[in-house]
Amino acid sequence: MRRGTDTEHLWVTSGRAGRAAHVPETAVPVVEHSAAWYEALARARRVVTDDQLPEWFERRPGQTVVQTWHGTPLGRFGTDLDGSLYADHHVLASLAHRSAQWSVLVSPSRFATPHLRRALAYGGEVLEAGSPAADLLFAPDREKTAERVRRRTGVPDGHRVVLYAPTYRDHLAHDRTAPSGDRPGPYRWDPALDTAALARSLGAGHTVLVRRHPRVTGSVPTGPGVLDVSGHPDTTELLLIADVLVTDYAGLVFDYAHTGRPMLFHTYDLEHYRDTVRGFCLDFETRAPGPLLVTTREVAHALRTTGVLAARHADAYESFRRDFCDLDDGGAAGRVADRLLADGT
Repeated sequence: MRRGTDTEHLWVTSGRAGRAAHVPETAVPVVEHSAAWYEALARARRVVTDDQLPEWFERRPGQTVVQTWHGTPLGRFGTDLDGSLYADHHVLASLAHRSAQWSVLVSPSRFATPHLRRALAYGGEVLEAGSPAADLLFAPDREKTAERVRRRTGVPDGHRVVLYAPTYRDHLAHDRTAPSGDRPGPYRWDPALDTAALARSLGAGHTVLVRRHPRVTGSVPTGPGVLDVSGHPDTTELLLIADVLVTDYAGLVFDYAHTGRPMLFHTYDLEHYRDTVRGFCLDFETRAPGPLLVTTREVAHALRTTGVLAARHADAYESFRRDFCDLDDGGAAGRVADRLLADGT
């Protein structure tokens, strides 16, 4: 979260860990749930968030709240989970009150707009601006940024980068009866992909980066050719340096699609996730812009034959970008800023 120092233009951002951009020099960082955080949230004239604000928060007169959410949804969420096995009914009951505090909801794509409206119980203004988080992927100096990120993460020069970034599993939740302050995250880290075996199979010249979802806790095994980048402050920077993305049902596939680089999907629990755990906002099995793989050996083989697979899935990839990633062009943050300034100073 960031707070401006000018009280006339006080603003605050609050976002999901792991997606937040670097704090600019003109801003003052404050710790979430600290006294400074509560003060900023109460006094800010403009609030920008990419996740839910506290349930008790109420927008005061003269305050503008912009909800950018955290990307295009792939798995079902919000009210679409009502009646499912892992629905949190307390959270569902609070959605209408929470969304009523927003001045505007920023949608990353035309596909996402109706899903966000329905699942977040929101009936207010929607700004179809694209995803501000994806702007970096279009930036003129993105190659310079990529070099800096490679050095920071410890990727050796010339290595092919494989980013493994799975989402969380609802059925692997920690004890929900425990006070939220007693645990750093609600879901357990329990990957089915053997990254050590994957790195050994790929051999020299490859580095596997492992990105644990920010809502997941647990140690990430590292070793030769495997680096844990869960603490890196910006997920989009990792997408920028990844030559190949290995994921499962994570929504970051919509951002990564802008790179045009190969995606592999480790869908070892597809039926369970689809039919029992969460389900999808689209026909994932038909529309996935890459192969659906089950075992570590299959993933390793696919990584050695990405050229063939890219050609095989080229049409699916292009239609995926056309239908689900239509608004991004590098100017989303500017459009959000214009909307903020439209409320006056």
